[in-house]
Formats: sequence, C-alpha cells, structure tokens
Amino acid sequence: MFRPVSRTWLALDIVGAVIGFGLTVGIPLVPGSGGLSVWIVDGGWSVTAYLVVGAIVWGAAAIARLAPALALCVAWFGALLQMAAGLPPVPFDFGVLVVLFATAAWGSRRLLWLGGASALGGGIVGGAYFGLAWSGELITDAASVMRAALTSVLLGSLFVLAMVMAWGAGLLWRVILAGRATQVARAQAETVAAEEQERVRIARDMHDVVAHSLAVVIAQADGARYAAAAKPEMATEALGTIAQTARGALSDVRMLLTQLRHRQGDGPQPTLADLETLFAQVRHTGIEPRITVDPVPPGEPPAAIQLAVYRILQEALTNAIRHGDGAVDVHLAWLPDRVEIRVANTVAPGPAPVQLGQGGHGLIGMRERAQLVGGSLHAERRGAQFHVYGMLPIGVTS
Repeated sequence: MFRPVSRTWLALDIVGAVIGFGLTVGIPLVPGSGGLSVWIVDGGWSVTAYLVVGAIVWGAAAIARLAPALALCVAWFGALLQMAAGLPPVPFDFGVLVVLFATAAWGSRRLLWLGGASALGGGIVGGAYFGLAWSGELITDAASVMRAALTSVLLGSLFVLAMVMAWGAGLLWRVILAGRATQVARAQAETVAAEEQERVRIARDMHDVVAHSLAVVIAQADGARYAAAAKPEMATEALGTIAQTARGALSDVRMLLTQLRHRQGDGPQPTLADLETLFAQVRHTGIEPRITVDPVPPGEPPAAIQLAVYRILQEALTNAIRHGDGAVDVHLAWLPDRVEIRVANTVAPGPAPVQLGQGGHGLIGMRERAQLVGGSLHAERRGAQFHVYGMLPIGVTS
C-alpha cells in the first residue's frame, strides 16, 4: 500500500497540503466573503464539519504520493462526509484533484482504473447532490424538477471535466515516468552489452597473444633441447628468443589486464608495421614463411583493418607452427576496395586444425575478427594442406 518515497518529497507533500488547507479552507471563512453564509450558522456544528472535512481532504492529498490507494479511500470518505454535512462545493475540494492525479501517476494498474472510475462517478454523484441542494426550493412541480435536473447536469459536467482532467494529467505523468524508466533500462542494457563486447575483445586479444607466444616458446624450447648437446650456441640463441617472446607476451597481457581492470580504452594495438616482427618470431621457430604482398597497400589502411590483418595472420601462423611441417605461404592482396588474406600450410602427420565453426577458439576468433570489420573468413583442410582465406573491405569498420 505504501510506496517508497524520499523524505524530501514526503515533507514537500505535507507542507504543500498544509498550505493548500490554509488557503482553501480559510477563504470562505473570511468575514464578508459570503462563501458559507447560506449554508452555516457562525459557531455552529456545520463550521466544525467544514473544518474537519477540509482537513480530511487535504490529509488525503498529503499522503497521495506515499499511499495512493489509501488517499483515494480517505478522499471518498471526506466527500461523503461533506455531503452528509450539507456543505456546498468549496475550495478545499481541490484536494480531491490532487488525489486523482496521484492514483493515475503512481498507483497500480488496478488503482489507475479505480481512479478513473472515481473521477467519473464522483463527478456525477457530486453534480446530482449539489444540483439538488442548489435548487433552493422544494421540488413540488415539473418546473422545479426540471431546474434541479438542469443544475445537476451542468454541475456534474463541470465536476466530471475537472476530475477527469486531473486524472488524465496523472496518466500523462505516468507515461512520462514509464518513458524515463525505459530509457534508463535501455541505457543500462547498452552499457552491459558494451562491457560484454569489451570483455570478448580483450579475451580474443588475450588468446591471440598467449597462443602465439606459447607456440613460439614451445617450438624454441624443443629446438633448444635438441641443439643443447651438439650446438650450444643455437640453444643459447633459442633461449634468448624465448625470453624476448615471453617478455613481449607478458607486456601485452599486462596491458590487456589493465584495460580489463581500469577500462582506460584499447591502448596501443598492432599495425602493419608490426608484421615484420611477427614474421621474425615465426622464423625463430624454424619456419620460413613465404610472404607475398601484391598489390601493396595504396595508402594507410584504417586502423581496424590493420589490427584485423595482424591478428588473423598471427593466429594462422600460430596454427602453422603447432600443426604444420614448416611450409607456410602467406599472400596479401591490397585491392582498392578490399584486402584479401591467404595463408596455406602443409599439415604435419597427427591431429590437424579443426574446420572453422566446428570448435577451436583461434579459428572462431579469426572469423570474428573479420566480421567485426564487415568482412568474412573461411578455413578448411584440403588434402595435406590447411587453407585460410579472408576478405576485409577497406573503409568499412564497425
């Protein structure tokens, strides 16, 4: 029954109700105003009833935001008491409009329609009562009946119009609040989606960095173990490559973890200028990739395209190190509207890379890289070779 309302709003509602009570109840009692001269005798019971009913109506208005259902019940009690006391329409009846506004603005769906029914029914009942009271004469003939009926219809129409307008204003405010809540929910959902995309991107980068670096380290460690006895200098060089690769991977992982912890942006990302370093790391594993770039880039490709090309080649070469026998062909074609990537390597005996879409985080990551910039990527085994083909549109980023 009670809604969560801040103390500030509750205090403002109470102060507003007290002010409304003072203004609307005091005006008809000012000497010479004549507002109640026909209805009450000074100092009589009707004055007491007038003050009590006014306090009840504005009391309902004071709690309208906190408890709209209770406020509607209290307002109906005050209206019935007003008619029982024989009081006319007086200014404190504006408190009823506040209650009707509250039922539509903050009440439940059921209370919303109860408030609308109260606006219609209360206006009709009030018009009928006050029309008969204002006739000022006993109903003894057809003419007096007609006058009372016309007065009731006129007053009832005015009361219904005022009450329905107050209820409609509350309904409009309810729609505004719902729209604001929808916008907040949409903004929160977009924030969650953006954070999830950021986590996926960081996880993808983490996989690329760790998988490639570990593949290089494993290949170098195997070579160093075999060369340690026969050629110690080669083992020393391999250990140096392992240390260098591990330091680079550690730096990249720290940067990614910093992004994940502090959300400070993407940080520096690999570009085409870093491809030679990538190829050098592959050569240190004993694999000599055959690189072909034809045609060459016509200008400076977009940063997103450069990053996608680097990560796709990194993953493809990592697979070649892990599953290949040393023969790798890399072809880049920088056409005016797109760049085509082809990587082919001979598959060594044993477990081969899975088909794209059938498992393997690396292959799925390559496809996601291509899709992020509006491109496509296919990877499959053809006989003894494994082929990766990607097409990235230049100038289309996401």
